[in-house]
Amino acid sequence: MIQFACDYAEGAHPQLLKRLAETNFEQTGGYGEDRYCENARRLIRQLCEDESVDVHFLVGGTQTNTTVIASVLRPHQGVLSAVTGHINVHETGAIEATGHKVLALPAKEGKLTANRVEQACREHQSDANHEHTVQPGMVYISNPTEGGTIYSRQELLALSEACRRNSLPLFMDGARLGYGLAAENNDLTLPDIAKMCDVFYIGGTKVGALFGEAVVITDGRLKKDFRYLIKQRGGMLAKGRILGIQFETLLKEGLYFEISHHAVQMAMLIRNAFRTKGFSFLCESPTNQQFPILTKEQIRVLSQKYTFELWTNTDESHAAVRFCTSWATRAEDVRSLARDIENL
Repeated sequence: MIQFACDYAEGAHPQLLKRLAETNFEQTGGYGEDRYCENARRLIRQLCEDESVDVHFLVGGTQTNTTVIASVLRPHQGVLSAVTGHINVHETGAIEATGHKVLALPAKEGKLTANRVEQACREHQSDANHEHTVQPGMVYISNPTEGGTIYSRQELLALSEACRRNSLPLFMDGARLGYGLAAENNDLTLPDIAKMCDVFYIGGTKVGALFGEAVVITDGRLKKDFRYLIKQRGGMLAKGRILGIQFETLLKEGLYFEISHHAVQMAMLIRNAFRTKGFSFLCESPTNQQFPILTKEQIRVLSQKYTFELWTNTDESHAAVRFCTSWATRAEDVRSLARDIENL
């Protein structure tokens, strides 16, 4: 079977494995207090064009989301999220398990808007019984979204300004951030994100690393005692240098952006193959996730050779499916898929 079900099916980019092997017998301090982690932090600060940011390395996305959100919210507060947001649909109640509610809002193409956030704040404050309801305490978004769409610079700026008017920290889940930055027509940069978000992370698990996410905290009020929270929630890796080495290798010479671009190129070939054949899509995604709408019979035929995810039924006989490319997707596999799409 040829795998298009997710972007973490492979292990790690060979350059990372090579560096891990080369440094295997070096002795370093633990818990991220080593020269490799510090070098990776320096690279991230340079890429963000902000020497004041704090950078922390955690193992996985759900752990990162729960640690960041729990560190920001007070006990009576919840986090505003798109109803399709990852923390609302694909994390098994992890946020609720920290004692905080996900306050799900309608969203267009998976994206929250400034107006929607402003409306949620107004509705809470205008409720005569607002002390009896969960108070919005921060805003969560992901870029790309769960549906592969991306925020424009103007959309993120408007959302950031709305959050600041309402004293709501803005948190961007960047598990697939590389693929968003590599997307066609993307006009966001890492410095933009660092200016507009109070905390975000650069995903490694889905973009070439064995595992690992780099949390970037820009708001000084959120920096205090964050390492305590990492430790308390099981995220402080004793052999922290394994994370530092991976991010140093990914970022030092632009490898992260190069392999992200490759994944998006492969996804565009898949998108074009479906478009040429006349298929429609659940949404217009410029990133590594594509959501064509197929008949149940077409899904059965392709499933004999490829793995992909059934996303949602669109009617009794059709469903949207997700084809997901990665940093390691092979061009020959994409060409094979394109030929089989043509023969549907």
